[in-house]
Amino acid sequence: MSDLFVDNIKHQSSQGSGTITLGASGETVALASGASQTMAVNTPAFEASLSADQSISNDTLTKIQFNTETYDTDNAYDNSTNYRFTPQTAGKYYVYCKVELYGGSTNSLEACFVEIKKNGSTLIGSEHSAYPDNIMHKIFIYNAGVVDFNGSSDYVEAFAKGEGNQSNQTVKSPNRTSLFGAYKIIE
Repeated sequence: MSDLFVDNIKHQSSQGSGTITLGASGETVALASGASQTMAVNTPAFEASLSADQSISNDTLTKIQFNTETYDTDNAYDNSTNYRFTPQTAGKYYVYCKVELYGGSTNSLEACFVEIKKNGSTLIGSEHSAYPDNIMHKIFIYNAGVVDFNGSSDYVEAFAKGEGNQSNQTVKSPNRTSLFGAYKIIE
């Protein structure tokens, strides 16, 4: 085995474009101990939570206004107006939403629904219900899935709805109990 010492590897076109292939089909290219690669990344990515509790009306699907960004690698999440993620890089993304819904001081929640909508249409939905006769004080629900984005106009938003015997429920904010996020999957 011999070593190759170089400072730069460029495509022969010298224009900086083209495909450079390392290894042949079926071979594995290994990195030396302590070496790292930076070609594959899970970005764009974001995660946001609520800065304060959000009240929602009973039995009304409501967009959750996740307004506090934990991170937003490519400024693709709107945390002040539309509360939506619009990545400008095409690909598959893991999208998730976690909600703590509080029904009031008495057991008043019968069910909680969380939906992730893509371009305004429900794509991923989850329900937690106290079926058949039980009602609860609060409900935690997690919803997630893989979403294809076109890289130009596709977006996702998070919605929640509670059903119970109170006129309003509250999506809770402390300690990031409710949050919304996504990251690109390395393909």
